[in-house]
Amino acid sequence: MLDASQISRRIKLRQLNVFIAVVEYGSMAKAAEHLAISQPVISKMIASLEQTIGLPLLERSRLGVEPTLYGKALLKRSIALCNDLRSGVDELQSLADPAVGELRIGSTEPVMAGLLPAIIDRLSRQYPRLALHIIEGEPPELQDRHLRNHDIDLMIGRLPSPTPAADTDVEVLLHESGVVVAGLHSPWVRRRKIRLDELVNERWCLPPRESFPGGWIANAFHASGLEVPRASVTVYSILMQSALLSSERFLSFLPASMLHFSAKRLSMKVLPVEMPIQMWPIGIIAMKGRTPNPAQRLLVECAREVAKPLAGKRNARRSAPARPSSATPG
Repeated sequence: MLDASQISRRIKLRQLNVFIAVVEYGSMAKAAEHLAISQPVISKMIASLEQTIGLPLLERSRLGVEPTLYGKALLKRSIALCNDLRSGVDELQSLADPAVGELRIGSTEPVMAGLLPAIIDRLSRQYPRLALHIIEGEPPELQDRHLRNHDIDLMIGRLPSPTPAADTDVEVLLHESGVVVAGLHSPWVRRRKIRLDELVNERWCLPPRESFPGGWIANAFHASGLEVPRASVTVYSILMQSALLSSERFLSFLPASMLHFSAKRLSMKVLPVEMPIQMWPIGIIAMKGRTPNPAQRLLVECAREVAKPLAGKRNARRSAPARPSSATPG
């Protein structure tokens, strides 16, 4: 087997692109069709790549092909390399004018339902030629997979953990609490003040207990000396929670920032319930040591402006910090 410097000089970017396509489609024939080249050329390039590296990269069978242990390792690095090269080309094209470049953003469903659309609306009004690509996911997946693989330039959402990863730069945009919400015509919306214990026996639509929102909700009830209410419906989807709330029969918990921007659009209202703890903050996460996309600065500036009123309030009600939870942030 050749050493790393010899291999790096012999491997061609085209070979890596072909390798990625073969794994993605699970077939050399399908990869050849996608890349508009012949299957013998595909086979020859894969064989040449395996010969250069000195290790088998693909396992072949009548059902198709799949990567070996060595192939999986090379695939991960190849995707990151191709994405990094694409970012470099985008950067070169947008250096003269970042306002006409492209920016790839990762975010979570609650942030995409409230804060992020407000940021993007402001950004697109100021820079209408800027192209944005949004990927939805959970914070750990966005950080550990998409951000580190260069699929996205940055992520905006709930921080994955109380302590930032050593290879990331984190800027906190705002701290917030969750709020109890109901449909616009629920009898509870007529009350000026509600204690959390009054709602324990209501019909709840809640996220799974093992999720971050579910863990936070459990901590909120426990901090108030209460047992967690039994959920009539357990579902993570905010879209379905919103649909059930519109029936006026259900209550739920949602992030305060989401309701700040979307309560009217989603036809729901925040109930006046004092919450004893806060959620983990919402922030912007980027990788250290990576040359930032020139358009990234424009988005960060817009994000700061949009979040500033909420950050100043710190949700008006000064709440105690949330107790650590092993649940995944959402």
